[in-house]
Amino acid sequence: MRLLLLFALFLLGMGHGPAAAAETYELLFRSTALKGLEAVPGESETGQGTIVYDKVISGTDVGQAAGSFGIGLKIKPDGNVAMTLHQGTRSRALGNYPASVGNPLIMYFLESVLADIAAQSGGSPFYMRNRIKEALLRDADVVPVSVHYQNREVAAREVTIRPFTNDKAREKMGRFAELALAVTVSEDIPGWYYSLVATVPAAAGGAEAGYTNAITLKQAGEEQP
Repeated sequence: MRLLLLFALFLLGMGHGPAAAAETYELLFRSTALKGLEAVPGESETGQGTIVYDKVISGTDVGQAAGSFGIGLKIKPDGNVAMTLHQGTRSRALGNYPASVGNPLIMYFLESVLADIAAQSGGSPFYMRNRIKEALLRDADVVPVSVHYQNREVAAREVTIRPFTNDKAREKMGRFAELALAVTVSEDIPGWYYSLVATVPAAAGGAEAGYTNAITLKQAGEEQP
């Protein structure tokens, strides 16, 4: 439910803005991201209607524990997609969402990053969320890249936003003002997203490690984390 609420908050007010901003938003929140993926009755956890991602968090001292996780998205016969978080032998359901609105992984990624940096910086997650929404209405850095998928090179685009670059409260945020969100997408990748990576550099001269929250598509034949 919280993820659906966050999704609604991000959608509010997104219908206006320059063409470049509209392109940024469409790249990040592709409504047809799950197109072509269909539920297959009785399929295994790695079947046609399932996408699996690796998630690695490092540099956290508050909030989510650092470590390696797995995220599974499974298309259901009712047209919804179930998202599950795995760590070792444990798993936790993250909810069911309409597949028709796109891949919910992007909202899960943003929510988990917000929770982490708000906890570590002591800042307001509501303020940070609003800055990210505003960043989606500005030009983003979009560069063509090539990613390796199923033993071939696939054309993709990397979309990067830096929500606090020109923020008035930047000086109070310390190293978290340097937050960068980079999402790599491609039509040839199931589920649209190849990787979603949030980074915050380490403090200059400090003992704290930099923060990274990275979700990457898991390819067939790779071992589970």
